[in-house]
Amino acid sequence: MKERWLPVGLVAAGLFVVNVIARLVVRVGAGDDDAKQITIGLWALFAVGAVMIPVAFWYGRRVPMIRVVGELGLAVVIACLLAVLIGPFVSGVGPFENGVGLVFRQFFYFLGLSAIGAVIGLGILMTTGLDYKSQSWKRYIERNDTKPRKAVRR
Repeated sequence: MKERWLPVGLVAAGLFVVNVIARLVVRVGAGDDDAKQITIGLWALFAVGAVMIPVAFWYGRRVPMIRVVGELGLAVVIACLLAVLIGPFVSGVGPFENGVGLVFRQFFYFLGLSAIGAVIGLGILMTTGLDYKSQSWKRYIERNDTKPRKAVRR
């Protein structure tokens, strides 16, 4: 059980940490400048997507694609909920102080850019033929391409 869910928790924690770092940078560096806050927030979302590229690549090599989609999807949703509901407290505001619309926008931006990063990582993985299914087919071909044994004469 630990081997299956520990990576999911680590991915969710890593994505949440990226969001927390961005919120701290906004709090310390941007001050009250809305343009700087938005710019840093967008770069943080791109960083989340960029983190998902190697994570999806690594995860896709280890397990079948259906597990990759399910487990990474769960990790992204957990990280997204943490970032949207707990992350604002790092910035010094409540999650719903700026309205429910902002909460939903943050949720969908986070989810969308994470999905784009994961799709790019998995696309690279499949293009290079290193994914779980391609490696299984490769082993199957290598095993069955050998010449059959010759019959022994007596």
